[in-house]
Amino acid sequence: MTKPFACVVTIGFVLAACHQTGGTARAIDQNAAINAAADGSASAGPLTLAGSTEFPGYAGDFDHFAIDAKGGRLFLAGEESAELEVLDLKTGGVIKRLKGYGTPHSVFYMPGANELLVIDGDKPSPVLDAETLAVKRTYDLPKGADSIGFDSKTGHLWIVTGGKDVPQKDSNLIEIDPATGKLIKTVHFDADHVEAMAVEQNGPDLYINVTDKNYLAVVDKASGKVVKTWPIKEAEQNAPIAIDEKGRRLFVVTRKPGKLLVLDADTGATVAAFTAPERTDEVTWDAANRRVYVTGGQGYTSVVEQDDPNTYREVAKVKTLPGAKTAVVDSAQSRLWIAASPGETKAMGKVLWYSIAPR
Repeated sequence: MTKPFACVVTIGFVLAACHQTGGTARAIDQNAAINAAADGSASAGPLTLAGSTEFPGYAGDFDHFAIDAKGGRLFLAGEESAELEVLDLKTGGVIKRLKGYGTPHSVFYMPGANELLVIDGDKPSPVLDAETLAVKRTYDLPKGADSIGFDSKTGHLWIVTGGKDVPQKDSNLIEIDPATGKLIKTVHFDADHVEAMAVEQNGPDLYINVTDKNYLAVVDKASGKVVKTWPIKEAEQNAPIAIDEKGRRLFVVTRKPGKLLVLDADTGATVAAFTAPERTDEVTWDAANRRVYVTGGQGYTSVVEQDDPNTYREVAKVKTLPGAKTAVVDSAQSRLWIAASPGETKAMGKVLWYSIAPR
């Protein structure tokens, strides 16, 4: 593990001191997994804890990740401590902790320009040089800018804005050119809580959870029109979403109560349903291994495997930490990174990383 080290200052953002410490369902004990990683033995299961990094002094919730595979960096939005965490993608060590933000929610890496756009819900959203982390320019996005979705066909970024946190009685989904900040179009929702989206990369649609109205909206990307609405009947507060575009399946997680719903992406029909951890903030589709990871604040990650688009099995409940709610798959290293938020507790903020067992 890397020893604590002093940080530097960049223009416009102050850096804090940085430290690193670092199917039947079944639970994998975290302490056993830590010990196994230390002595070189392997524990069976789809996910094995390989390490963790602590964030001393962090308070509140983390939000979403982004990966710069070429530069070997992992970025994490520190939503409630108003900072951006920068980690070494191989070792998990903290490179820098950048302060000076408002409410950073999402991070988008642009490999062509080697730039990083940090979506800030309160302040102008900065574009950073991904190597030096210096601010190159800022975009004045609407208040409440939060969840994002990328369309590789157009190179455009979709961003949820507005909503109850601003506070605002309605919400808007905006499409921008992330290279310039230019607004392309706006999709309006008469709802104060619109959450995550899944964007087709080889199709015309975008799927977005209208959480307070309990339905899933299908948006035609070209026109910006809502072309379908599918009510979520099994539970309330549909929020996280992921897509298996090849298999034409959507993975939607509700919070009241916690459920994972597998939906047909063409009809909205429910294909399968599972109990999900409470306070889930991310559902992740691992296409290489045909697995769904549901990360929740209840302290475990549910792992559901797809045998075919109509057949699913929950194969593990992997113990994590309370508040471990957001995640990202690092396909190149076969890792799942999970951010464990201290929330309102006095727990240490951590990033956990798990080795993914191939199927």
